[in-house]
Amino acid sequence: MEIFTLLETLEDLLERSRNLPFSSKSIVDKDEMLDLIKEIRIKLPDELKQAKWVKEERQRILVEAQKEADGIVKEAENRIIAMIDEHEITRKAYDQKTEIIETANEMSREISKGTKEYADSILGNTESVLHETLSKLENNMGEALKLMEISLEDTIKTIQNSRKELK
Repeated sequence: MEIFTLLETLEDLLERSRNLPFSSKSIVDKDEMLDLIKEIRIKLPDELKQAKWVKEERQRILVEAQKEADGIVKEAENRIIAMIDEHEITRKAYDQKTEIIETANEMSREISKGTKEYADSILGNTESVLHETLSKLENNMGEALKLMEISLEDTIKTIQNSRKELK
């Protein structure tokens, strides 16, 4: 991921910086630091767009699965109506209808579960990256990046809320 490369570059910049005498503070190239932060901000939305896409794709799959299940149910109902004349055929049709509905519902649950797990995994990874980024920024940048920290915390909260919605 490009964000990790940018963060490593940011770390290198901080490690290469000169320390002020008798202090733990460092002198860094402000323009270079701001350029790196700008690039990180540009790259972060891609990760968030990917998480949004996963959520939308999950919804699309669920709608598609429901349509397929409805189609299967409708097909089963049509079969039952066509077979209603004979008792044995009718019984078998009801059995088959139940089986088809159960299969469709199980497929729907599996698709939903897989989609939620995938979305949760992506959101979890993104949350981990953001926590790691926040931690590194706190360790290396101090108060100079409090505004970015607030933005990252808001993003983490949004991701956590999205993960809660998935469950």
